Amino acid sequence: MEFPDRSDISSLIEPQQSPPFARVSYKPPTETLTDPLAATRAELPNLRFDDLEDGAAVAIGVGSRGIHRIDEITAEVVSYVENRGFEPVVVPAMGSHGGATPGGQLGTLEALGITEEAIGAPIDARMDVEKLGETDVEGTTTPVYFSTAAFEADAVLVINRIKPHTNFTGRIESGLCKMLTVGFGKQRGAQAFHSTALKRGYVPTIESIIEVIRESVPLLGGLALVENFHEELGHVEAIPADSLENREPPLLERAREEMPALPTDDLDLLVVDTLGKAISGAGMDTNVIGRYRVLNAPDPDSPSIKLIYARGLTEKTQGNGNGIGLADVTRQAAADQLDLQKTYANALTSGSLAKAKIPPVAPDDELALRVALNALGGYDPETVRVAWIKDTAHLTEFRVSEALLEEISDRVSVIDRERLVFEDGTASFDPR
Repeated sequence: MEFPDRSDISSLIEPQQSPPFARVSYKPPTETLTDPLAATRAELPNLRFDDLEDGAAVAIGVGSRGIHRIDEITAEVVSYVENRGFEPVVVPAMGSHGGATPGGQLGTLEALGITEEAIGAPIDARMDVEKLGETDVEGTTTPVYFSTAAFEADAVLVINRIKPHTNFTGRIESGLCKMLTVGFGKQRGAQAFHSTALKRGYVPTIESIIEVIRESVPLLGGLALVENFHEELGHVEAIPADSLENREPPLLERAREEMPALPTDDLDLLVVDTLGKAISGAGMDTNVIGRYRVLNAPDPDSPSIKLIYARGLTEKTQGNGNGIGLADVTRQAAADQLDLQKTYANALTSGSLAKAKIPPVAPDDELALRVALNALGGYDPETVRVAWIKDTAHLTEFRVSEALLEEISDRVSVIDRERLVFEDGTASFDPR
């Protein structure tokens, strides 16, 4: 795809003076587990492995998210299962991610450090599913699909992070229940789920489907992980299958209280260096940027960000640019990273089409910022409120314009005063 080059658009908007910036540290108090692997070992007996016969095959579901130490946690679960005399097999439980192909899902796990060699167990990435039946979700008949690789096992458990979802709010959001109903459904199940969820609501759809799964699948339960503000593990809890819907809500509230967030709810411009699936299911955490862009799901009341400039994709997302459509402007370097097959597979399966839209593409940082600052209207470098972050998951250190710093100085510590400079159109910061 070809986009206008610098000579085509540089004359359309006059250069603007950049605001002065400060690099700041933001570290609200939080709790971190000193030994999450020991906590994992202590919790796993709560999943009632005693009901299994020696040599039973145990399918361990793992998703596509960049969770703190997820490779080590997975290896620890595999080791525990083996030591109990069972046969572990890891199954990607990530719906359509990885381009909805076995190779793509293996590649997604590998990017997270999860390989057969690293975890000491086989990985069965087949996309085949079994139809477990149908369920009625408030008048909408919905087929229920489940991974064949997991269904063939003697027992199933999932490992996932509990956190606010990027498309909806409710008593159950992103976590074990959603991984069971969507992730293990592979592409076909994920599509069926989202079709109903967009019409009837995510929570009723999750609750209805998981009942069918529990009746049809030898479900042990799951290992719930809760991260803190610093994206480190603060809590690990093994939840038996019959307690999933009761235990997830309080863990969700804990995650909501400790999740990464900016120290302000009102910005003129947010600059995001990278987005990707390991950062958030939506590429950028919608709870940080205040944008769902989902049919029948209004955007959150806060934060309020007028414009977002997304500069690129993470390496781990492997071209899946789902979430680029949440930005108002991007640059050629980001467009060059896009794998549209993976991006479309994600967007078409979820039905969240807006996230796959490509915003205006500028040749480089300098012109992208010209476009964004001009679009604000009445731009003034002395008053503009800008935050510049690495991504929406890592918010302990970032940059802010001086005008914004004045408002949040009681919540952050200044590391350095900087000025924005450009070399061949690419942005960087120098001390001032």
